[in-house]
Amino acid sequence: MVVDQSRGNKKATGKTYVKKCPNKKKRKYASGRNPSMTGVNKRQISVVRTIGGNKKVKVLRDEVANVYDGKAKKFVKSKIKNVIENPANRNFVRRNIITKGSIIDTEAGKAKVTSRPGQDGSIDAVLV
Repeated sequence: MVVDQSRGNKKATGKTYVKKCPNKKKRKYASGRNPSMTGVNKRQISVVRTIGGNKKVKVLRDEVANVYDGKAKKFVKSKIKNVIENPANRNFVRRNIITKGSIIDTEAGKAKVTSRPGQDGSIDAVLV
C-alpha cells in the first residue's frame, strides 16, 4: 500500500471538504515512506533519493554509537548493548528499535540519542 501525505477528504467532524479539484489524484511529491525502524545489529544503511536529487542516508541497523562525554568534552565510539527506554513507543524497547530521545546502554554507560538515525545516517548520543 502506498504511503500518502496529502490531506484526506474528511474533516475531524466527519464532514467532507468542498472539492475545488474533484479529479485530483495522488502525486509523486505527496508520497511518503515507511519508517526505517533502526535496530541494534551489524551496520546496514540505505541511501534514498529525495526531492531535488538530494540523498538521505538511513541507518537500518548499527552496533556502534558516537557518544559524547560532557566531562571529558570528547566523542567516543561505543558499542551499543541494548535499548533501555524509548519515549516514542514502549514496544520499541522490546524490539531494540532506536529513535531520537531513546536511552541506550553502551559500553561507555547510559546515553540519550540526540540524532535521528532513520534520517541522519548516524547514531549520536550524550551520556546521561
